[in-house]
Amino acid sequence: MPRLLTYNVHRCVGTDKRLDVDRIVAVIGEHEADIVCLQELDVGRARTGKVDQAEAIAEGLAMTSRFHPAMRVEAELYGDAILTPHPDKLIRADALPTVRGIPGLEPRGAIWSEIQIDGVGVNVLTTHLGLVPREQRLQAAALAGDGWLAGCTGPTLLAGDFNATSITRPYQTLARRLGDCQRLLNLKPSVKTFPSGFPAIRIDHCFVSPEIRITGVKADFSPLARVASDHLPLIIDFEIVQPSR
Repeated sequence: MPRLLTYNVHRCVGTDKRLDVDRIVAVIGEHEADIVCLQELDVGRARTGKVDQAEAIAEGLAMTSRFHPAMRVEAELYGDAILTPHPDKLIRADALPTVRGIPGLEPRGAIWSEIQIDGVGVNVLTTHLGLVPREQRLQAAALAGDGWLAGCTGPTLLAGDFNATSITRPYQTLARRLGDCQRLLNLKPSVKTFPSGFPAIRIDHCFVSPEIRITGVKADFSPLARVASDHLPLIIDFEIVQPSR
């Protein structure tokens, strides 16, 4: 049964302030995922030893990586990635809209890969939305529209750190397009992933099309996961099915 793991790795700096890429690899490796969606990766940045974190994590997991730099500062990159051991094809990696005039906002982006799972091409998208509601609304609308989700046909999963709980408009924009994994299973209480030491907020989500049937949702509450990042990984088990008419 296929498994997706989505994880904001906080540039591989844990809640103990320690930079440790191998620790992130160990957390992810426990779960033997077919698809790994990662947010907050540093690539070639001085602050994290100029390591290509996307490539280092992929290598540690024997996977290939598709990385999109949402932010570029000369040669230094920061962004999101999709990793998989399966054949994959990059469909799109691009910026998401932002709002002008608010100091300190980071650029945001998204990646869309098609991954072959059990002989079926599965659309996988990952993103990390902004912190300000106005930019979140623009970004969610862009993802739901032409060029992203509106262009997906067949089984589709959208996973990442949306910085938005289920009562917000950005979440609701995406939930109108795709089903929220946790709501599809009617999970009560919901699985929360932030902050990792005492997870109280649900801002990491996975949304799916009708061709995806969710069979399990969990987070990794292990001592290692609680310290490796400020988020816990969210783990989704699923099957690929024909949607009911």
